Amino acid sequence: MDAAEVAVGMAVRYPRTGTAGKVAGIEVIEGETFATLDATGLLYRVDTLEPAARLEEHHAEEKRDGIDDLVRKKTEFGKDLSDAWQNIDNACEGGG
Repeated sequence: MDAAEVAVGMAVRYPRTGTAGKVAGIEVIEGETFATLDATGLLYRVDTLEPAARLEEHHAEEKRDGIDDLVRKKTEFGKDLSDAWQNIDNACEGGG
């Protein structure tokens, strides 16, 4: 991405880590242009960023899926735990 293409408030993504956010500020340090992302507060070289068209939609979808997965995993864990307790023979096999 070229330095002229970046503007404050623009949704961008840093592809190396998948970090996404909006540009909170732009600085030139020793001839290099950097953008500060609101999500991390860190500086990223502008030429390493790419535009993120659907930033808000993507995050909302991730959170919804994450909650559904968490509920499903917790339910499965409870079932697995109760099955485990039913299958013990009350013997102490700890050695010693």
